[in-house]
Amino acid sequence: MPDYIYLLENRLSADQQNALRQLREAAREAGMILFLTGDAVRDLTSGHSVRDLEVVVHGNALKLKKTIEKLGGQAWGEDEASRSLYLCFPGTVRVDVVGAHRVEYPKPGKPVYHHASIQEDLRRRDFTVNAMAISLNEGSFGLLMDPMNGAADIEARTLRLVSNYGFLEEPSLLIRATRYRARLGWELDPKTQTRYDNAKGEEVIEFLSDQARSRELEQIGHEEDGLKVIRALEEEGWMQVLFPAWTSAKADEDKLVALHALSVQLLMQGVHADMSAAQMQLLTAKLSAKDLTGLKKLMLRPGFVEEWNNLDAMATGFAKVLLAKENLIPSASYKLFTSYDPEAVLWLGFTSKEKNVQERFNLFLKTWPEVRQRIPYALMLEMRITPELSAYNDIVKSVFLELIDGRLTATDEIRAFLEPYSPPAPPPQVTIKKPRAKRGAEAKLKEHSYDDEDEDSDDLLDDEDLDDIGGDDDEIDLEMSIPKIGLGADLAEDGDAEEDEAEPPEPEPIPAKPAAKHPAKSKPSADVPAAAPAPERPAEPITVASASKAKPKQDSKTGSTPAKSSPPPAKPVSAAVSSKAAPVAVAGIKGAKPVAAAAKPASTASAKVPVKSSAKLPAKASAKAAPGKPVPAKGKPAPAKAAKAAPTKASKPSAKKPASKAAKKR
Repeated sequence: MPDYIYLLENRLSADQQNALRQLREAAREAGMILFLTGDAVRDLTSGHSVRDLEVVVHGNALKLKKTIEKLGGQAWGEDEASRSLYLCFPGTVRVDVVGAHRVEYPKPGKPVYHHASIQEDLRRRDFTVNAMAISLNEGSFGLLMDPMNGAADIEARTLRLVSNYGFLEEPSLLIRATRYRARLGWELDPKTQTRYDNAKGEEVIEFLSDQARSRELEQIGHEEDGLKVIRALEEEGWMQVLFPAWTSAKADEDKLVALHALSVQLLMQGVHADMSAAQMQLLTAKLSAKDLTGLKKLMLRPGFVEEWNNLDAMATGFAKVLLAKENLIPSASYKLFTSYDPEAVLWLGFTSKEKNVQERFNLFLKTWPEVRQRIPYALMLEMRITPELSAYNDIVKSVFLELIDGRLTATDEIRAFLEPYSPPAPPPQVTIKKPRAKRGAEAKLKEHSYDDEDEDSDDLLDDEDLDDIGGDDDEIDLEMSIPKIGLGADLAEDGDAEEDEAEPPEPEPIPAKPAAKHPAKSKPSADVPAAAPAPERPAEPITVASASKAKPKQDSKTGSTPAKSSPPPAKPVSAAVSSKAAPVAVAGIKGAKPVAAAAKPASTASAKVPVKSSAKLPAKASAKAAPGKPVPAKGKPAPAKAAKAAPTKASKPSAKKPASKAAKKR
């Protein structure tokens, strides 16, 4: 759906916009609301040039006549029955102001008008493409009203009747349909075409009213190509009904082509001439004086006939002003061409044979437009004179007038002329730069964050490797409780270690089965004094594939295996070694408590998980291993015969493991 506010502001000429502003002001003073309707809305929506304006008001449009005349409008005619006012505004802008009404037809061609609302007014229209309205009121300006879905027919380029009885009630619609097809190139809807053929066959055109005849005759002159419309009407036989003496043969076709060409040239230079009166003069060029007089009497608007009759007088007046001394300067002549009555300019340029007049027209249409190529747009851009400025068009026009007068030949002169129009330069852009130290600190902070992330990822990888190498708990069954110590990347702190020393956990002994083949060797049960604590030193990395770091030792008397052992408290294990180990029990001492672990587990309360029988120990973990030295175990389980094997021979505590807790106990 198009934006009708944009279309009203850009598709209408300056004179048409001025006419609508005056009408809105007049309606506001009279307390009326008004809408743009008819051909203008259709042409705005479809993209055709807007030639005539039709405005509908709620109320009697005839009451606006005096107000509009005060605002500069001229009344070309009026109709009391339909309360219509035919106006012409400066620039030959034709406007029909009509009071909203509905129509009844007691007889064909005999309308009866009733006051109504805008909705009812739209529903009594001829075709759906004309039954649309745009609000011109405050608060709803640009709002489209389309009760008959005319926009869809415009998109389909189709003419469809609003009423199924349109051709029968108003025979002039037959002529109007033919005229629209010639002008727009649109076709009738299939049903509308059927009704058209039926009405034409029934000869309802005989009921054509005088007012409808006058309207259709005058409308031929307002068409863009009047001769084409006359020929289309002749093919349908409608010219015999309208005015039999007027045919296409009565027109001067060659001059009509020249008139159209001159109109386009003037339009390119900013002169918007309405060639309706000039075209009507050429369309009736070969009519007899009597027929021409009779035709003029049938025109709907007397003001249009007056303009038609005064064409030669207007052209003569413009010639005198154009050749006056004060207008011999090129810039003065150019201003005169663009400000004078455009219909007079068009007719003088078409009919004048005077050499001086033709020279002026040649300068205006051919020579001066070439000077526009010398306008210094690049220099203007350098001086910040851009199209965004409100006075940009006026500045360009001033430069153009100076150039056609022969001034501004040097760049310095042009710069000096443009200097008053140049806006001040914008303030320099302030850029805040960050100090180097701050940028370096940010970089270091990023590097530290990256290093921390790398360390965390390495710790996670090490933990995963340790879990993979440790094996399953199902492969080891030593029938002793070995607590699970959580893996940690950091060593225990001193404060936490002292708390562990003060309260060492007591292992829960599990009775072991008697050894069948290899009984464990026991030492004398005499009291053994606690050895001095060995100096702590970091333990070397141990590469063990089993679930424990060292084989557990067994008490010689009780036969139970202690549940905890002290892992080396120093460096983290580089190889994949599990932290599950049992504390070492002192041989020969009855009821002696094992040495508590020196390393801090991941959590203070570590779970105690019993370990299964040692039958599932690897086969190579046998008595051949030297006492006190850890034997690496392989991941393969031992054969089933080793299920009754005796527990491993107890070995003395290694010198590498600290015995600080035992000393404190004593």
